[in-house]
Amino acid sequence: MQHAVKHGPSFSTLTVQLAAGETITAESDAMITRTADVSIEPRLNASRSGGVWGTIKALFIALIRKIFGGETMFVNDFTASQAAEIRLAPVMSGHIVHRRLENERILLQPGSYLASGAGLSMRLQWAGLRGLLSKEGIVFVEISGTGDLFMTAYGGIQPIEVDGSFVVDNGHIVAFETGLDFKITTPGGGMLGFFGSGEGLVCNFTGKGTVWIQSRNTGALVDWITRLLP
Repeated sequence: MQHAVKHGPSFSTLTVQLAAGETITAESDAMITRTADVSIEPRLNASRSGGVWGTIKALFIALIRKIFGGETMFVNDFTASQAAEIRLAPVMSGHIVHRRLENERILLQPGSYLASGAGLSMRLQWAGLRGLLSKEGIVFVEISGTGDLFMTAYGGIQPIEVDGSFVVDNGHIVAFETGLDFKITTPGGGMLGFFGSGEGLVCNFTGKGTVWIQSRNTGALVDWITRLLP
């Protein structure tokens, strides 16, 4: 799957060259353009078994992913009948990063998933009880398998190689490798630090692996806009 990211890091778009029979899955509102040789098949953002109960189960999982995972209930499968091209873009202004997974797992902050190739599956992972207090969300989105993953963020994306311990504000996490353990904690300073610092909760990573962070915080943007509303 050939691809190129353009107009980044502020207003990135993703152009993907598909070979005949190749498929890419994307968020339901991500497509900008596609050539006539690309067919589109909308589906629930969940695997589905046969029968009515299988459909109900898939609908429930897709709804949970929308509410807690920040993802759309539906995704689109784009398949090329011959060599073709598709352009995608995230909702928020920010960068797009490619990560090739080889029988691996990676955890994404809700809203960081843009698209993926065949061979990757998605599920939600509970962020822990302290995640209930986090305005950034109580779950992570787990992507696993072998294939191409495209992540997005609000602002620029920077990979950080962790070897030991590293602390990131929850609102600035894009993704991290599962070789890292994490614990959601307060930023320090006791209750005053939690309520008075404006930092909310942080994620304390330990181990060895990569964390991708974003330069801006979507939650902070929402708070800023809310204060301006009449």
